[in-house]
Amino acid sequence: MESEELARLLAHHLEDRKARDVVIIDVRDQTSMADFLVVCEGDTDRQIRSMVEHLQEACKAEGIDVFHVDGMKDGTWVCLDCGEVIVHVLLPGERSYYRIEELWGVTEPRLNAIRS
Repeated sequence: MESEELARLLAHHLEDRKARDVVIIDVRDQTSMADFLVVCEGDTDRQIRSMVEHLQEACKAEGIDVFHVDGMKDGTWVCLDCGEVIVHVLLPGERSYYRIEELWGVTEPRLNAIRS
């Protein structure tokens, strides 16, 4: 599966669990650690954990490797490493504080990111 297709699939699974403001960011020209970032938010730590658990189950069912998951204990910012795609699921306050999109040069996500 191509990395862009994987990013779109992961974003779709997150949207199935009511993830909000799902953005896919192409970072291929900026780093070798991944091709795409998927960034989204959930309303509560419980919802974020549920979204991530659903995503892990969907990945397992589809034969997609999840190499590492971090942040499940707190549930305020969970990061999943799926190889070419890194997924960030955050609470709105965490997302606005850390501004991941801006760190990668995306100042207007709807214009500069690949939307799912």
